[in-house]
Amino acid sequence: MHGQGQARYRDFQLGGDLPSVSALTGVAVSQATAIHVRPAIMQELRWQRPYSSSETTAQADPVKQIVFSFYNNQLSKLVVDYDHERTAGLTDTDLIDALSTEYGPRLKPGARTGRGALTRVEEESGTVVARWAGADYSVVLYRGYSSDFRLIVASPRLEALARTADLQATRLDEREAPQREIARQKKETEDARASQEKS
Repeated sequence: MHGQGQARYRDFQLGGDLPSVSALTGVAVSQATAIHVRPAIMQELRWQRPYSSSETTAQADPVKQIVFSFYNNQLSKLVVDYDHERTAGLTDTDLIDALSTEYGPRLKPGARTGRGALTRVEEESGTVVARWAGADYSVVLYRGYSSDFRLIVASPRLEALARTADLQATRLDEREAPQREIARQKKETEDARASQEKS
């Protein structure tokens, strides 16, 4: 469960670029999913623990998957999901103590970090167990509805920019939707005409 530093999780540094995260995870850059391309490039890269029948050190890792979010090629957020079976028996206090070793004293229960409305990922993550924050990082530990643990490590600065860009991208998409539909219908008509002419 170790975080290994405040503005990072394990070897993943907030603000790091997509190629460096790709190299650390072994997941190809080409596997990244584009969420938006304007007004900023926003991408996600998903790593899942490989399946193996033998229990190696890597397989004993409690992390089941990590979703890395990038804003203009800078790592803005990690959503870390832990394997229920490999965290069974651990209490909230066990995890708080382990994470406090890496991220310092937790914030008082109920404290917010001064951000806006919750994102969809935050809403779906479950109950907040504890929070940590510094000038360049925020860490939130959740217990999910099926008692799974989730950790969200984020750069407040990059996440604020990503939230703004996400809202702008959504507005642009909604405004341009009628034009895209007209263009789609026009292309379908032209394709149908071309097909008829060929036959």
